[in-house]
This record gives sequence, C-alpha cells and structure tokens, in this order.
Amino acid sequence: MTLRIGNAPCSWGVEFADNARNPTWQTVLQECAEAGYTGIELGPVGFMPEDPAVLADGLARHDLDLIGGVVFRPFHDPAAWDDVMDGAVRTCKALTAHGAQHLVLIDSISERRAPTAGRASEAEQMDNAEWAAFRDRIATVAKMGAEEYGLTVGIHAHAAGFMDFEPELERLLDEVDESILKICFDTGHHSYAGFDPVAFMKRHMDRISYMHFKDIDPQVKADVIAKRTGFYDACGQGIFCNLGQGDVDFPAVRQLLLDHGFEGWCTVEQDCDPLLDPDTLGDARKNREYLESIGFT
Repeated sequence: MTLRIGNAPCSWGVEFADNARNPTWQTVLQECAEAGYTGIELGPVGFMPEDPAVLADGLARHDLDLIGGVVFRPFHDPAAWDDVMDGAVRTCKALTAHGAQHLVLIDSISERRAPTAGRASEAEQMDNAEWAAFRDRIATVAKMGAEEYGLTVGIHAHAAGFMDFEPELERLLDEVDESILKICFDTGHHSYAGFDPVAFMKRHMDRISYMHFKDIDPQVKADVIAKRTGFYDACGQGIFCNLGQGDVDFPAVRQLLLDHGFEGWCTVEQDCDPLLDPDTLGDARKNREYLESIGFT
C-alpha cells in the first residue's frame, strides 16, 4: 500500500488565480519540491499555465506529479452557473492533459453562510427546492468529470459555503450516486465545522477517494467562532496551524487509512493569508517532517 504526500497552492496563499499577491506558479513548484513533496495540486484554474506544454515542463523540472484540481465556485448560486461550468471544464481539461486523477468540487463562500462558519446550529439552511437545484448542479459537474473525462470526483466540505456541516454532506452523499461522486475529505474543515474528523472517516472510509490534510488551532477556532469572525480573517489569525499542532488526530487518521487499505494521495493544505507574509517554505517543510515523524513516507 502506498500513501503519497503532496501539497497545494493554497499553502502559498493562492485562493484565486488573479490575486496580485499570489507568488508565481514557478515559486510554488520550486518550494513544493524543496520541501520534499512529490506532487502538487493545480490550484485555482488559471494560476498554473493552461498551456499543457508549459506546465509539463515546469512539473518535470521539479520532478512533481500533478495530483488534481479544485473547482472552488458558487454552486449555491444559480446565476453563477456559467462561471461554475467554466471553472469545471477548464479544470477537467487541465487535469487530463497531465494525467491527474482528482477533481474536487467545493461550494465557495456565501455571504449567507460566512457569518455562521463553525456554528451549525445557527447556519441558514436552503429550502427543499433550493437544495434540490444545488444538489443537481453538483451532480451535473460530477457526472461530467467522471464520465466525460474519466476523473475521480470528490465533494469537499468547506467553511462558509452551503456544503459545510456534516449533516448536509451526508445528505448529499445519500442523494448523489457513488459512481460519480466520492469524498475529498478535509480534516481541518471538518473540525472547523464542529465535527469529529476521525468519527466521520470511520463511517465513510469506503467512499473517501482523496484526502486533504489540514489542522485547526483549537484556541483560534474557539475565538473566531465566539466573535463570528469571517473565514479569511480566521485564516489570517492562524486557524489553520501547522500539522500536529492542532486538534486533528493525525496518527488516528493514518491508522484508519492503513486499516482500510487506502492508496493514493494525501495533500497538505495549510490555507494562509499572503498579506501576512507567511513562511510558506518553512511551513511546508515542517508539515512534511511532522507527517514523516508519525509514519508517513
């Protein structure tokens, strides 16, 4: 069994392709490799070159595999469907051009949900009609990714969107066929939402196809929830700490993966605020060293 450890551009503060504060894509590839990783995610489509030859050359120069890519778009907004599909199609094309496997679907942050990130009991819920349309938009992209492009598609719960808390994630899993939609499980976002990542994994390991490794500082989490701090402000306050310094039980996560014969990529994602000039290379190294210390290779 092989567990491979990768990283993602969000660990370098890259959330949106057109953010002027982003490092260059070449810097991300270089530092990812320097920190000891062998794989990298695409990041928001448009950040990495969409010319396959250019990106292939960059990946080869640093001996990196492309793992997958994220469609972080407003699935919750019917008026944004063209934007969602633009991101989905471009991401699918980029992934297949480089032999990457994982297409990850994330409902982006909603103004209706941002004020209650981490507080499931207070969060606004969709009515049945809105939910059905939301679910169907996710299923449409999942079906396209799986059947037209041959990708493994995973739903990813994310703070401050409408696919955030455990009950709505499990409802979606019940309503969309497993043949087109699996789970990209993010340990940190599950903790941020107020639920136990290990307990969820125990119930759903058979459907988890891909892992995102993220840790949560429990003191910062308690503070931002009490103060109703927005998601990106919480990132700036360090809610996503280095692996092993927060409340996620990574040794238990590793054991579950081993027990269930999980094979493939586990990708580190330490969302950070580029305005704070984080030590991205240093953090990437520390996260890799921590994972090695608990038995990942």
